[in-house]
Amino acid sequence: MRLLLALMWLLHWLPLPLLGRLGEAVGTVLYILIGKRRRIALTNLAMCMPEVPERQRRAVARRHFQAYTRSILERGILWWAPEARLRRLIRVEPGVPLAQIQAGPTILLCPHFVCLDVAGVAVLLETSLCSIYMEQRNKVADAALRRGRTRFRPIKLLSRAEGVKPILRAMRDGLPYFMLPDMDFGIKDAEFVPFFGVPAATLTAPARIAATTGAKVIPVVATFLPGYRGWQVKFFPPVPDFPGDDLLDATRRMNAFIEARVREAPAEYFWTHKRFKTRPAGEPGFYG
Repeated sequence: MRLLLALMWLLHWLPLPLLGRLGEAVGTVLYILIGKRRRIALTNLAMCMPEVPERQRRAVARRHFQAYTRSILERGILWWAPEARLRRLIRVEPGVPLAQIQAGPTILLCPHFVCLDVAGVAVLLETSLCSIYMEQRNKVADAALRRGRTRFRPIKLLSRAEGVKPILRAMRDGLPYFMLPDMDFGIKDAEFVPFFGVPAATLTAPARIAATTGAKVIPVVATFLPGYRGWQVKFFPPVPDFPGDDLLDATRRMNAFIEARVREAPAEYFWTHKRFKTRPAGEPGFYG
């Protein structure tokens, strides 16, 4: 791991177009070599986009491996490049919503696109935040992640095992909650809600926390800019009437929003995660 981090540090000095192309080349090789993850991605794509011909789904999966590997190498820029370089490379539209964040409790809802770390950096260049953090098994990698994500401002990193109370305390202290809402963590605190028409164990925490705190929910999505020119971080208007009176309906609306964004940049969504691992009682699994 130390050698990998040293390599990432060396590579972050490269011009972004060269680094991006290198990441894509490595990703093409990994698509061929890592059969297990390739099969997961292809399974997810077949369930979510059955109307797309198989040949096209395979092309999306290959581009996903390229995008994901590229995002890992480019993370060195996020961790070590000067602030001025980051501000040149990150295009924020229409801007980090500081006024809305400072006006009251805020949830920044960030789906799992491969550039999601860029969204976090865009926020941290302007203000601090709190978020859930899963400790890495490798201590060297864990320390590198923590240093990289906290080098501009302190972040309150919370453990999922601690439950919701630390999140509520941090939000009461004025920190926006940077939330990743779309992974399968099992049925606890989740409901089966359609995602591309497939029942998916989906956290209801965004709706429950918004209902408890009165927080506004502002989606944010980070994607690559074309031509290896950097990244786009797009903040959407606060979700209207969220969660409303029906937490399950609010969770459905959240998934529908994520679906729409995935269709805009399908190769950049995190397809190698077993999104449909948890199944309703009696239903067979999808991943073999």
